[in-house]
Amino acid sequence: MQQAVTVGLDGSPESLAAARWAADEAEKRMLTLRLLHAWPLLAPEPTRVPSEVDQNYWAKRLVHTAQAELQARHPGLSIVGNLVADDAQNALLQAASESEMLVLGSRGLEPVESYFLGDVSMPVVARAERPVVLVRARTGGEGVAAASADRVVVALKLHGSSDGLLDFAFHTAASRGIPLQAVHGRSVPLHARVPWGVDHSVTEEITRDALKELGKALRPWREKYPQVDVADGIRLESPAKAVVRAAEGAALLVVGRREHRPGLAPRLGPVAQAAIHHGRCPVAVVPHG
Repeated sequence: MQQAVTVGLDGSPESLAAARWAADEAEKRMLTLRLLHAWPLLAPEPTRVPSEVDQNYWAKRLVHTAQAELQARHPGLSIVGNLVADDAQNALLQAASESEMLVLGSRGLEPVESYFLGDVSMPVVARAERPVVLVRARTGGEGVAAASADRVVVALKLHGSSDGLLDFAFHTAASRGIPLQAVHGRSVPLHARVPWGVDHSVTEEITRDALKELGKALRPWREKYPQVDVADGIRLESPAKAVVRAAEGAALLVVGRREHRPGLAPRLGPVAQAAIHHGRCPVAVVPHG
């Protein structure tokens, strides 16, 4: 695996926002930034061909323009351009397997026209072997997290292993020097509901037990990353709603998905789906066991 952050470029505002975010992240992690543009009709690289007859002219220009901008912003960052003559989904999945993370542009639930953002991004997120980060372009901005975004939010289920998810979340918070907020959402069970609302003795017990589980899951990672300020919280509402609300104003929302099992179609759970479609900050989807 290369020590690189790879970003998929297609010339859209969303992919350029993703490239800016990826450059910042690669610099913080001291990794190479790889700019990837994939198109099945790219021609084999000619030796010397005038631009007016070069079939790859616009693809080269797209990558070179982005590279020049990002290099000016990050003079010390190692940036490489990569043109791949392949289907975008195949190219991105291969790139993800070779990188620390893959970064793509996203439009949430808005109409999708971009080559990367249409039928490509969701299958890539569901199948990629490594974390995939989705970044939206901000209206009137450059698509990077707002200056006031001061924390990484990670969504935890509290059953099964979350090591890959927590490793990514803590590493990101540490590299950025910002706090980490761990969130667990749990719907109020039917037996806790009464005609006038909820039975607070039941909800308090649920919250107390969940906090113990959350503390247990976080303990080894707090010890591994003592420099990271960690806050934890239990929200008694649907996990998807709890996570989206908690991530308002965050620098990054980190959610997990189960690793693809042979014989089963890859899928994203409701929390990951809600985060991708409704989250306003960049969203990292991390495969874990």
